[in-house]
Amino acid sequence: MGQYRTEERTKVKRRLVERAIQAAMQSRWTEAIDANREILELYPQDVDALNRLGRALMELGRYGEARAAYSRAAEIDPNNSIAHRNLARLSTLSEEVAPAPVAERVDPRLFIAETGKSGVTTLVRPADRATLAKMSVGDQVYFRIDGRALLVTNGRGEYLGQVEPKLAQRLIELMRGGNRYAAGLMSIEDSTLKIIVKEIYQDPSQIGKVSFPSKGPEAAAIRPYIKVGLLREEIEEEEESEEAEAGFGLEHEGEELAEEIEPTFEEEE
Repeated sequence: MGQYRTEERTKVKRRLVERAIQAAMQSRWTEAIDANREILELYPQDVDALNRLGRALMELGRYGEARAAYSRAAEIDPNNSIAHRNLARLSTLSEEVAPAPVAERVDPRLFIAETGKSGVTTLVRPADRATLAKMSVGDQVYFRIDGRALLVTNGRGEYLGQVEPKLAQRLIELMRGGNRYAAGLMSIEDSTLKIIVKEIYQDPSQIGKVSFPSKGPEAAAIRPYIKVGLLREEIEEEEESEEAEAGFGLEHEGEELAEEIEPTFEEEE
């Protein structure tokens, strides 16, 4: 009888973990909170559920509750890097009475590589740490032309940083010619943000002009190389131990996220 109850609890946990992961991938944060709290009712010491709960609470601007979840995870597992990293992020955020607006998540199709049409770049002149701490991998970001600068903002219109000047000038010229681009946050580490940019519409007047050239005159300043599955890195890190136990992961949620990402742009040494 005891074994039967244990097996049932394990099955229930598996279903709840999958539900929590899928809810997070689709930005259904309230549902993710409920699923992780149900797991914690069964397994109060579950560090992975606490970390997922903290992430969902952060996304809704409930920073005090998120801090409590991450603190509990760090108490149970003092070496848990996820909990400590997010507690550091939360230390820069003040308490908010009302939930912050939920960030828009990028369409996973943005991460399907297309030669010449997609690229990754590191932002320059980043915003203050408090603003950046509100952002998560997978959030959609937006461009705003300001003279010769190409500013990057979040869905709330808050400034995040700028596209590096050489790439910015190329994109500004193409945008003024009618091209349209979509962009999403690929990684955030301290004050370093990397975004993926993809051409989603090419104006007929811009036919023959490549948004992200890998050869030619620009190659001296822009060097392409390949990264794999960067969008999923943060979420997979938080889920990897749970996935190994439960026997499932995020592969079925937009397998294109595991595609190789086209050019990342860095200064040539």
